[in-house]
Amino acid sequence: MQPPTASSNFPEIKVPALLTFLALLFGFLVGTAFQGVAGFAPVLAAAEEIGSLWLKLLQLTILPLVIGLVVTGISQTLTAARGGWLAQRAVLMFVVVLLFAGVMAAILVPALLELLPIPSAAVAALSGGGVDPGKVPALAEILDAMVPSNILFAAANNAMLPVVLFAAVFALALTRIADAPRKTMVQFFEGLAVAMMVIVGWVLMLAPIGVFGLAVSLAAQTGADAIGGLAHYILIVSAAGLVVLLASVAIALTLGGRSPGAFARAMVPVFAVAISTQSSLASLPAMLAASRKLGVRGSTADFVLPLSVAIFRATSPAMNMAVAIYVAYLTGTPLSAWTLAAGVLVAFLVSLSSVSLPGTLSFVVSVGPIAMAMGVPIEPLVLLVAVEMLPDIMRTLGNVTADVAVTAAVDRKDDRTGTQPPSAG
Repeated sequence: MQPPTASSNFPEIKVPALLTFLALLFGFLVGTAFQGVAGFAPVLAAAEEIGSLWLKLLQLTILPLVIGLVVTGISQTLTAARGGWLAQRAVLMFVVVLLFAGVMAAILVPALLELLPIPSAAVAALSGGGVDPGKVPALAEILDAMVPSNILFAAANNAMLPVVLFAAVFALALTRIADAPRKTMVQFFEGLAVAMMVIVGWVLMLAPIGVFGLAVSLAAQTGADAIGGLAHYILIVSAAGLVVLLASVAIALTLGGRSPGAFARAMVPVFAVAISTQSSLASLPAMLAASRKLGVRGSTADFVLPLSVAIFRATSPAMNMAVAIYVAYLTGTPLSAWTLAAGVLVAFLVSLSSVSLPGTLSFVVSVGPIAMAMGVPIEPLVLLVAVEMLPDIMRTLGNVTADVAVTAAVDRKDDRTGTQPPSAG
């Protein structure tokens, strides 16, 4: 059996991440320069309207795209898990690492935000003054939201948690029907995801314009206070990814049985490619070479690494949860243990569905559903997406480290049992 590839049928989408980041900076400069200027009011109103329209276009695409990706991603994962002993062991390790990453973020990020709170000026700037804290939802309310009486009504009201859970159950149900209708349904949802991804790509091509409008409006109202908040945000979210990276190193040293020096030397070329491309897929050749330097058998590396690039993004639950939690603190949205658990569940399911995409596009696809499932406003995400190119470096570094570490761990397990891994062909 051949492992699924990360490219699949999904189109290559280029997102102007650097241009969006520069538009954010330029918008801040323009808004700050004309802050308080009376004649600037019509321009400010127009910039705010442009940013608002772009946000609506972005929101319009999230629900159908997530449904298509969840069904397709879970179907792909379950298909891979049926591919033999080696695939089952790899998928099991993927699941454990992804769940660990989500739970870790749910615990670590609130603690970090209590220790290093968001600057008060940045809270007012990035949240528009914040919102009135609501009531922390009880377990009964969370469970009630998970099982709506009408899934179409839930979708129409952006109730993301029940929609994602329904899509996951639907994908599981597809495994119990005959091959012909199952393949037809999977192809339909894959087609839905591909088409919606093209539309999202078009919307994100307008990101520099939309972000510029929002930045001008924000800076004209709050000055440069938002800049400090964005720097704080990058630090907190990247810290969650760093923990996943360090945990992956621990997997390589303990379960993989590799020495710290050997693992570090093997990963240097991988990190160089990862930083320059910010793509796990582009780093695959370097990861294959690193695995061979670590003594991983070719039959294991040639199967597990492409599989991991296709369905395993170790940092996604951690860093996406970190973004949602940060926005919750930013907007004063209350979080309970149950809402955090709901976020972890959605983060896990969505992480299986986020094909190898540019960081900006993956950010929109992954964080939006988690925030919506936790009852967190998604409006601040439109500014945070403009700086995603910086945390995305940590995402890629953590992902490639985990890919190589899990591959080494799976290979060593074969050594312990004295068996040879099944052929990937």
